[in-house]
Amino acid sequence: MRIYISQMEQRVGDLTGNVAKIIAGLQQARAQRCDLALFPELAVTGYPPEDLLLRPAFRQATARAVQDVVAASDCVCAVFGAPREDGALLYNSALMAQHGRLIGHYDKQYLPNYGVFDERRYFEPGADGTGIVHLSGWKVGIGICEDLWHDELAARQASQPCDVWLNLNASPFHAGKQAVREELVQRRARQFAAPLVYVNPVGGQDEVVFDGGSHAVDGGGHLLLRAPMFRAWEGCLDLAASGTEAIVPMPDEMEQVWQALVLGVRDYVRRNGCRQVVIGLSGGIDSALTAAIAVEALGAGQVLGVLLPSQYSSEHSLTDAHTLAENLGIETITLPIQPGVDAAEHILAPTFRAWGMTTPDVTEENIQARMRGLLLMAISNKTGRMLLTTGNKSEMAVGYATLYGDMAGGFAVLKDVYKTEVFALSRWLNRHGEVIPENTIRKPPSAELRPEQKDSDSLPDYEVLDAILRAHIEQRLGVDEIAALGYNRDEVLRVVRMLQRAEYKRRQAPPGVKITVRAFGRDRRYPITHAFCD
Repeated sequence: MRIYISQMEQRVGDLTGNVAKIIAGLQQARAQRCDLALFPELAVTGYPPEDLLLRPAFRQATARAVQDVVAASDCVCAVFGAPREDGALLYNSALMAQHGRLIGHYDKQYLPNYGVFDERRYFEPGADGTGIVHLSGWKVGIGICEDLWHDELAARQASQPCDVWLNLNASPFHAGKQAVREELVQRRARQFAAPLVYVNPVGGQDEVVFDGGSHAVDGGGHLLLRAPMFRAWEGCLDLAASGTEAIVPMPDEMEQVWQALVLGVRDYVRRNGCRQVVIGLSGGIDSALTAAIAVEALGAGQVLGVLLPSQYSSEHSLTDAHTLAENLGIETITLPIQPGVDAAEHILAPTFRAWGMTTPDVTEENIQARMRGLLLMAISNKTGRMLLTTGNKSEMAVGYATLYGDMAGGFAVLKDVYKTEVFALSRWLNRHGEVIPENTIRKPPSAELRPEQKDSDSLPDYEVLDAILRAHIEQRLGVDEIAALGYNRDEVLRVVRMLQRAEYKRRQAPPGVKITVRAFGRDRRYPITHAFCD
């Protein structure tokens, strides 16, 4: 059996473009004399289409797009993902087409409703107990993404022998996920006693990144094929003659995170009608890493760095920002913020005096951050460049960020990257030569909004802070459970309370690339106003 696999770069709502890629894939499959052509979950609409599925016009256009694929099918049997309407019900389905006719379907049985997934909002669960169909003279098992993870369904499916198992996916990236997928596929193939082919798309969609990594194993669970990660790919798998030459090495975890960030930025910027970006360069490590990612994603000529020094900006920070720009080859401009800060403080001074509130505090610090945000957004508005924010997950977690200041922008590149990971990625990036200045990596982090300020004045050391945050956010451990790991209970409680108090800020933050199991945004939906603290 020869199976064409399309690790396609699908785009939500681009029905014409997605269908064109499927039809082009069918032509390639025919040219390579394949029996089957396999495409990802919801390949016609892109994943996730979300509330587009609630619009009658979108569903009607989707039905026409499916008919275009069916009409283009010939001797090769196409297996592709699309929504399927049955009266008033909608299913997430794998459709099979051959010789211009729709010859079968399989409806996804397990609809994920956690993390970034909301499938029960739109789809009905399928009722097919096994998913076994007859295609091109072969007995073929069909599954869709979440179905593969459920032991009860797998046991039922394993009771029916088949020649090959096909699994259509739209599986978003997080660090370490590819290894988990492959282990599951190997286990299921041994359970089914049949080869298993896993296809996954590529591309950034708002906060999630689809990383590809399509692969196939034989009935003993031995890897036959692994497609490249983070780029579109197509190929033909001959189950009778497969060797290891089709196995692309898996990137290490640091490179996977880097590539996910780059792909997420590239697709978000370009798919939302922009070609260029602007970034505020402070001389700090967050803005440096953000700029490096943007250059890799879009090219140096598309990135503008803006230095926004205040009276508290250190000379080494300005030097580091200029060195970074030279290393990256990007254009920079310098806009001192002090005149604007002085003007804002002058306007506010009479009112603050009348209230008896003349002692400088966080208000004056935030005026500096907001003046920077004002200038950066002005450049964004005037030039059409998207403003990339530079805050990391640690800061977003505890509210160490200024609304309408450093949080202002269109996309938050490091929103799901802890501060300790920012340092690790920066050192990884410098492994073949300096990109981010070494002084930027070595110096203590500081917002530089008051004299001699350091992040550690307000926050625990980042190694401790990030460990507590990971335990609470990713592992959902409570205060006492985290303290039992060896952390000071009062400090744990302080961090958890900061996390809760900052929810209102995160609701107003731009989207950003998901790289962890539980990112802020669709993954983690807490009420802003509540009284619970464990």
